[in-house]
Amino acid sequence: MFKFLKGVVGGSGTGLKDLPYNIGDPYPSAWGSWNHFRGTSKDDGSPVSIFSLSGNDAQDGHLAAGRNGVKRLRTVRHPNILSFLHSTEVETHDGSTSKVTIYIVTEPVMPLSDKIKELGLKSTQRDEYFALGLHQITKAVSFLNNDCKLVHGNVCLASVVVTPTLDWKLHAFDVLSEFDGSNESASGPMLPFEWLVGTQYKPMEMVKSDWVAIRKSPPWAIDSWGLGCLIYELFSGSKLGKTEELRNTVGIPKSLLPDYQRLLSSMPSRRLNTSKLLENGEYFQNKLVDTIHFMDILNLKDSVEKDTFFRKLPNVAEQLPREIVLKKILPLLASSLEFGSAVAPALTALLKMGSWLSAEDFKVKVLPTIVKLFASNDRAIRVSLLQHVDQFGESMSGQIVDEQVYPHVATGFADTSAFLRELTLKSMLVLAPKLSQRTLSGSLLKYLSKLQVDEEPAIRTNTTILLGNIATYLNEGTRKRVLINAFTVRALRDTFPPARGAGIVALCATSTTYDDTEIATRILPNIVVLTIDQDSEVRSKAFQAVEQFLQILKQNYEKTNAGEAGATGGASAIPETAGLIGWAMSSLTLKGKPLDQASLASSSSAPSLASAASNATTTATEAPSVKASHHTRANSDFTDQPAPPSPTSTDGWGDIENDINEGHESDKDGWDLDPIDEPKPAPALSNIQAAQKRPVSQPSRPPATSSRPKVSTAKATAKLEDDDLWGSIAAPPPATTSRPLNLKKTVQSDDEDPWAAIAAPPPTTRAKPLSSGRGRAAKPAAPKLGAQRINRTSSGM
Repeated sequence: MFKFLKGVVGGSGTGLKDLPYNIGDPYPSAWGSWNHFRGTSKDDGSPVSIFSLSGNDAQDGHLAAGRNGVKRLRTVRHPNILSFLHSTEVETHDGSTSKVTIYIVTEPVMPLSDKIKELGLKSTQRDEYFALGLHQITKAVSFLNNDCKLVHGNVCLASVVVTPTLDWKLHAFDVLSEFDGSNESASGPMLPFEWLVGTQYKPMEMVKSDWVAIRKSPPWAIDSWGLGCLIYELFSGSKLGKTEELRNTVGIPKSLLPDYQRLLSSMPSRRLNTSKLLENGEYFQNKLVDTIHFMDILNLKDSVEKDTFFRKLPNVAEQLPREIVLKKILPLLASSLEFGSAVAPALTALLKMGSWLSAEDFKVKVLPTIVKLFASNDRAIRVSLLQHVDQFGESMSGQIVDEQVYPHVATGFADTSAFLRELTLKSMLVLAPKLSQRTLSGSLLKYLSKLQVDEEPAIRTNTTILLGNIATYLNEGTRKRVLINAFTVRALRDTFPPARGAGIVALCATSTTYDDTEIATRILPNIVVLTIDQDSEVRSKAFQAVEQFLQILKQNYEKTNAGEAGATGGASAIPETAGLIGWAMSSLTLKGKPLDQASLASSSSAPSLASAASNATTTATEAPSVKASHHTRANSDFTDQPAPPSPTSTDGWGDIENDINEGHESDKDGWDLDPIDEPKPAPALSNIQAAQKRPVSQPSRPPATSSRPKVSTAKATAKLEDDDLWGSIAAPPPATTSRPLNLKKTVQSDDEDPWAAIAAPPPTTRAKPLSSGRGRAAKPAAPKLGAQRINRTSSGM
């Protein structure tokens, strides 16, 4: 007899000393004299089931049978037999009386009768689920009879329990005994505890206690009869009251009826072997059984069979009972993906089934598997994850994304497949909001810097689009260093028209990031150039962007003029989130084939800014006239500031792109970091600055030798005033003062032309009298004079 650990608790009550589990609420039904309780582990709180059997006498037959059941359950292992975890026997004393209780702890299960009521399945779905359960119980009984030569002796509805994954498990092993048919000398009962079984469940030979006939019968004879009783109780919906009720076959499926009748044959030798029942293909072959059976032997299938199965699985799952799919098929699918037996299409089925779960259940049952899959080396799995990242990205916490997901995703930025690089880039739109600032500035921006010069035009375009969309998640210092250079130096100068268009719209979408100086000196000059772009879509976006940024400057000017608080950031003409652009159309494939630029260029990579412009504030009315004193103050403020670097003085994101794997301790984490040496201005700007630095005083002129009328004193005075007023401006304005009516334009010298510094480098010599014929507006010499000189020279020879 099996020895149990006994714990003695003094006094009254049913307290346990050595059971490391908490006993919860009981279930309404259980087999025989057992009580079935819900329970939890004291260590980790995991759910369990606890069965208890009590008796006042230590030699009680029920206790002896219970000990036999514990012994058998502990030694017999099968996927369709209840899993044993722990057992103990407790004796309590209450005065002169004592009470012995046996406890068995198993995996969490509930009675089959209660689960059937809870599911409430009808018609075809009910029959499919019953077929699945009967298939599982039949395998357990066949294992006992044919493989172990054991007789359960108590197969019925009460001896079946259901796991949380809706699997049927066989238990109630109190009557279980060895089949000793080969022992011809044995005369006693083969099943010592057969008296525990109700008469309605016993075959005729057991009712008569004809053990000789039983020993001469096959090992499965008794349990085949029990399977027939189980089938009757399932389809009749009620417990078997007496043996005669087994003749009522109204509810038995027609495909199962012949086997049902053979299971209940009056002759033990003719009863159907439990293993033969499994061969009933007509009854046990349905969508639910076939699906679960395929997944149970998934490792034995080849890649073609797996691929076909998992591609059909999402549609098949919609036709199966929803609760069975979520509690049975979904865990199997997650396990197969986690351990590598499933192929990439299985992820699509997993996510579809996961969408039927609540948000809390999704995080517990699906998300851990997805996080583990990111570490997979299977490229097809990686592609599938990136394609569906929008379905589960929001459910992941920032810590999981930053520490467990992003390090694996980032490897795709440098993948040899253009298709995978593009998918990795697009996935950042979902993952970037969950990344830390250290990861954003120290790692992600370095990868984006490389991708903005990628060989694939669509990837360059989408990099600009992504940066425009995630700009709000960057800190202010990073935005200042990165955005303008990324959009102007890189995007606006791209040879691919949609990339230039993406740069324009990204600038508009992030317009609140820039101050007035940046808009006027770095953004507008680069956008204005695109108003003559060869692509009409780019030109259209450029004109709208110019209008938007000019309106921002005008609004800030009016606020300052009205005495309001100075706005350096400027209110955007459109909301910050407006105007964000969608992904560029791409024809990249997994093999990394070249992009079809023609088709991409024909499609619009960004929505029109017309809608954004419609949200802009009403155009401000014309500003009042500005007095000369106000101009003088503005000029002095402007000249006190250092000259801003030219937009053409930068050539990329700077030090951020030098080493993609360098440490994060570098303080240069932007696109184009502030240069140490002052950049050299462009030639055109150098000419303007040189013109500004020249003295405004009039140079002395030699006496005029021509008959041209001289400029009056009033004209000279007006010119001096104008030069003093505009002299400190970057580009001198054209002279607007009135001139004497008798003055012609052709008499103006180079020094008098306010645009000379822009049209050509400033002259290095003094202006000469117009009589020399070298003045800018001087009339050409008469051909007659030239001809006379030539003729005279010829005659002299």
